[in-house]
Amino acid sequence: MCYGYDGEGALQRSMEKRGMSRRSLLRNTVATAAGAAAFATTGVGAAASAHPGRGNAKGRPVPPGKISIQLYTLRAIMRGEGVDTTLAHLAETGYPRVELAGYYGRTAAEMRATLDGLGIRASSSHDGISSSAQALEAKLDNAETMGQKFMVVPFLASSDRAAWQGWAERMNVEAAAAKQRGIRYGYHNHAHEFTTDLGGGVTPWDVLTDELDPRLVHLEVDLYWAVTGGKGLGLSDDDSIDFAIDVIQDAPQQVRQYHVKDRNPANGDHADLGTGYIDFARIFDAHRVEEYIVENDTPDVTPIQTADVGYAYLRNLRF
Repeated sequence: MCYGYDGEGALQRSMEKRGMSRRSLLRNTVATAAGAAAFATTGVGAAASAHPGRGNAKGRPVPPGKISIQLYTLRAIMRGEGVDTTLAHLAETGYPRVELAGYYGRTAAEMRATLDGLGIRASSSHDGISSSAQALEAKLDNAETMGQKFMVVPFLASSDRAAWQGWAERMNVEAAAAKQRGIRYGYHNHAHEFTTDLGGGVTPWDVLTDELDPRLVHLEVDLYWAVTGGKGLGLSDDDSIDFAIDVIQDAPQQVRQYHVKDRNPANGDHADLGTGYIDFARIFDAHRVEEYIVENDTPDVTPIQTADVGYAYLRNLRF
């Protein structure tokens, strides 16, 4: 990601533009344990319980019906062992929902039939901005066939401010069309939206949150990437978690979905849930969402173990 400029200065200028102070950015700072537990091979429960941010044992749980997984996490075995075998394992594990990342050679109707047979709902999908009006209609038709509630743009990148403004305009148009179909349209962040200086301290996140219509577009905040954005701006582990909370609470758009993935303190890589340092209980307590979506772009051991560990972690977490 684009971390090679004066991120701290850019952050300060951006905050000044919005009337924010460093203190307000970090207002939620509290002491937490950093350092990740090494992955425990003794089972899912051990990995889930090792996390320093497990939270208040008497607190509220993540509602089991709101737990999902991004199927990109399982892409290797979806292509290898097969779609049916992989999805059947998710159903056995307890996942009631998945977020799609393509159909793996099947039509939307065929994928819907497979999921219906397993008792799983595809409640969300990752889809890029459409290249034409016809492509948009086809995308919406597929989402409607799947019975989706959400549709999310997964990635955009540019150092050109005009590009981000143009994308925001197009997303507003697509979101209006999705709303007519009863589908909520969202945007999913990475780290560069917070760290790329488009000029004068303005970041892509500034442009998006200024330009995306909050009546039409929601946010799917990827917690790993939001924390990584804070780290890219020179913040400590603790302060980067508070940065992510501020991202969530300060946006005019509603944050309806989380991508829940952990961060390795040693090298900044993705980590299976409960084996990194992100205090998810603190984040969930600050803002609750409609979907908690397990993800790991680079599964620690196997994609199936990532899925199992992620589900167990969210079922055991209290906040």
